[in-house]
Amino acid sequence: MSADTPWTQPMPADQFELMRDIIGAPSPIGFEGAMTLGVLQPQFERFMPDDWAMHQFIGNAGVVWDSHPGRDDLFSVMICGHADKIRLQVRKIAPDGKIWINSDSFLPCTLLGHEVTLFSENPESPGSYRSITGGTIEALGAIHFSEAAHRTGDRGIKPTQLYLELQLHGEDRKKQVEALGIRTGDTLLLNRPIKPGFAPDTFYGAYLDNGLGCFVAAEVARVVAEAGGTENVRCLYACASHEEIGRFGSRVMAGELRPDALIAVDVDHDFDAAPNIGDRNMQPLKMGGGFTLSTGAIVSEQLNRRIQDVAREHDIPFQMDVAGRDTGTDGMAGVLASVDCAATSIGFPIRNMHTISESGHTGDVLAAIHVIANTLLSLDKEGELKDAFRTGHARLDHATDLNHGG
Repeated sequence: MSADTPWTQPMPADQFELMRDIIGAPSPIGFEGAMTLGVLQPQFERFMPDDWAMHQFIGNAGVVWDSHPGRDDLFSVMICGHADKIRLQVRKIAPDGKIWINSDSFLPCTLLGHEVTLFSENPESPGSYRSITGGTIEALGAIHFSEAAHRTGDRGIKPTQLYLELQLHGEDRKKQVEALGIRTGDTLLLNRPIKPGFAPDTFYGAYLDNGLGCFVAAEVARVVAEAGGTENVRCLYACASHEEIGRFGSRVMAGELRPDALIAVDVDHDFDAAPNIGDRNMQPLKMGGGFTLSTGAIVSEQLNRRIQDVAREHDIPFQMDVAGRDTGTDGMAGVLASVDCAATSIGFPIRNMHTISESGHTGDVLAAIHVIANTLLSLDKEGELKDAFRTGHARLDHATDLNHGG
């Protein structure tokens, strides 16, 4: 492997800063505009050619940047990250001022003691929002109030035990909360921007899932644009909404724009370092080993083959991931929207997914950026891609017999 390739070098400071800003945007499910319009749109406007266009949607804040708007005759490829973050929500305000919340897709025990930001709509000005910081997520209050099973670890924290502690005191604490405009349904986000990790080329913080996918989509667009763009391939750089509650945003994008190919970009697991799963014999994905490429589910062998050819040509490290019925990512958007497209999913192994301390490797992220960018540039040179994909399906009846004497 060449020592001067981008994916073998430390991530430049300005690129890390962009990654931090994208991941740090307050964009919980249903409120993705802070990332798509607040951070990504200005970034795209810095480099995209004048003839590109931005697609927006009525029912969500997802965004697609289109390199060849209106050119339905071209072979189109959608690169799709998702902008939404796992949200916590206010369930109830108690008389003692406790703000009871849900845990959504977080393990309740991973939330205790962590700082959050609460976003609340101004009741006197619907559509405008305020933020409250300084609160923490609690459940038991103190070890002195816990049951014996909690102290031994035999019993965990239930989602119904979680509340927001705002340190309120004095009389009528419920009224104090209500006076702030806090009400049922308000959203909370974990408050920990990413930082460089202790080990070289690592970083950690909240919400790598999946600001990282949107960062990759934006950086792929920049690399392709700076390389002169594509002539025969229509590139659709998408940042979807509502992925964390069922991948509802990306299927709308696929249904509206009907791509011929779709590459989802999402985080993956570092199974090699995952605790207590040795008996599951999971695929040995590991942080620092390169981008991951899904196989199985609805994944297109033809698209995967082209991505692997590009990775080998440019000496970009990759690892194969195994999907069963479902990729678990926006790679399913085409089939869920009843759109005929070749699809796959690319990722990067991270640790501690869906916690405040997710951690990843910048080399894996850079590998994903450059393999997708080079795949788009390679596809642009192929010619009649629609016919090639229709007629180029793998034939296992043509497999070579490796049996002795076969």
